[in-house]
Amino acid sequence: MSTLASKSPTSVVNVETDETHLTVFLNDGRRISVPLEWYPRLYYGTVEERKDWHSFGFENRAIAWDSLDEHISVEGLLDGHPSSESQQSIQRWLLSRGQKHENELTV
Repeated sequence: MSTLASKSPTSVVNVETDETHLTVFLNDGRRISVPLEWYPRLYYGTVEERKDWHSFGFENRAIAWDSLDEHISVEGLLDGHPSSESQQSIQRWLLSRGQKHENELTV
């Protein structure tokens, strides 16, 4: 008798943000909540832009916010990896949106 359980891929079923956190709900019942500051494009995005997400990729294991040009993988969230985008890149992006970089994020 085999005791090896079949492991189904974990996929995104819902995403929520508030003023301080990004929370991702997975199909296996887990939820991952990380500081919004980890992802500056989400942090500086509007509430409406943050609501406009979709899952994509193999087995829906990634999340995209097209209007913010932000893409986050389930694996990155599970491994605790914040955005690796440089402060200079974020500054350029904010300027292209007509926003000022008011404070340094600690990511």
